[in-house]
Amino acid sequence: MIFKYNQIIFAIISLILSNGFCEIIEKTSESPVPVVIWHGMGDTCCNPLSMGRIKQLIENNIPGVYVKSLEIGGNIVNDLRSGFFIHPDKQLADVCEQLNADENLQNGFHAIGFSQGAQFLRGIAQKCIGPQMKTLISVGGQHQGVYGLPNCPSLSSKTCDTIRKLLSKTAYAKWVQKLLVQATYWHDPLKEDEYKAGSTFIGEINNENLLNSTYALNLQRLEKFVLVKFMNDSMVEPKESSWFEFYTPGQSQHIQPLKESPLYKEDRLGLKRMDEEGKLVFLEVEGDHLRFKDTWFVENIIPYWKKD
Repeated sequence: MIFKYNQIIFAIISLILSNGFCEIIEKTSESPVPVVIWHGMGDTCCNPLSMGRIKQLIENNIPGVYVKSLEIGGNIVNDLRSGFFIHPDKQLADVCEQLNADENLQNGFHAIGFSQGAQFLRGIAQKCIGPQMKTLISVGGQHQGVYGLPNCPSLSSKTCDTIRKLLSKTAYAKWVQKLLVQATYWHDPLKEDEYKAGSTFIGEINNENLLNSTYALNLQRLEKFVLVKFMNDSMVEPKESSWFEFYTPGQSQHIQPLKESPLYKEDRLGLKRMDEEGKLVFLEVEGDHLRFKDTWFVENIIPYWKKD
């Protein structure tokens, strides 16, 4: 009888361990918060020299972390093409669907965007109904748009020249806004009214024309919003756009500090409130666009994702 009793107890314990108990342990364990990456123009999710390197760097410094490097359009070819020719709204819809479908992200995630991927992830924070973005790190983003396109990697010089001409002359035409991603965050300080009326992405998410209070409320749900500016940036014009700063309207020489801008004073995105609450962080990096050392990344970015 004692032998049979022990067998029954052993069977019950085995059943608990193989099913419910292990599941409880898995759900309550302190695993790292996942990290989502969005690449920039002319790049892809998995280039071993860019986003692949960043993914590996994060995994090496946060053991056990789940890292999702976003791929737009289902394959590498579409992913590369999307950076130039797929309207940001369509890309955001694609990514929002990916985030909602990924079981690893349902308890929240950190996000880091590089170059135009930074403002796209801000669009996700403001517009996507889904898992909560906890921190957003913008590396060389263009949050007030750009007024210049010095070079466009992955395309021929002739194509680059054509894009520049279209942007400088007809950026706010509906067909150009629909055709070119860069047109959607082209900000002409000499044509402020046209910009506010015609920008179908950056002007829209910056509440330039119509005020959407939900955008500000959603952005303020972030625990931290980190803005990285490259001091010798030759890609982002002006480089201060990485900090939500831009040319004073009506000219293209003098930069209007963020705190003097209507965006901040009127708190159209909640940036003033976030700043006062210590959620807004400004970082500077010596060097050109997206040029940083692994040691800088580990020392300045990784700490935002590590548990205390």
